[in-house]
Amino acid sequence: MEFARTKKSISVSQRKYTLDLLKETGMLGSKPSKTPIEFGNKIKMFEGDSVDKGRYQQLVGKLIYLSHTRPDIAFTISLVNQILRYFKQTLGIGLYFKKSSDRKVEVFTDADWAGTIDDRKSASSYCTLLWGNLVTWRSKKQSVVARSSAEAEYRAMAHVVCEVI
Repeated sequence: MEFARTKKSISVSQRKYTLDLLKETGMLGSKPSKTPIEFGNKIKMFEGDSVDKGRYQQLVGKLIYLSHTRPDIAFTISLVNQILRYFKQTLGIGLYFKKSSDRKVEVFTDADWAGTIDDRKSASSYCTLLWGNLVTWRSKKQSVVARSSAEAEYRAMAHVVCEVI
């Protein structure tokens, strides 16, 4: 990990780890992407092509490790090629913590209703800021099928309330 510290802030990134991952996967020469996921992309769990399960699981594990300093990729880890092209565009991104006199807790949440094509389950995402600094984040598929976008949003809020408590 790479750290940068000033009197007012700390920055943490995994630039070298990201570069090594791009080299290992052969994506260093790929076209960069400005976003970790394409707009309107619906997740489909099973494609027609066969995949080396062990290599895929190893890569996903490395991406999960990288997500400790890259909350921007929490939702898109399953979309491996797109996220690798996004890394190429955003090598130096990491966490940034600043001193603040504003001592409040902020929580943001969202859900994508029926975002997974195969089972129509929604994904919940949230992040928590403490004194203006990101301290927790998560994106997870909901365990049940929501009947409406309002229900999906309500479930996402219920999960984040548990986290805050």
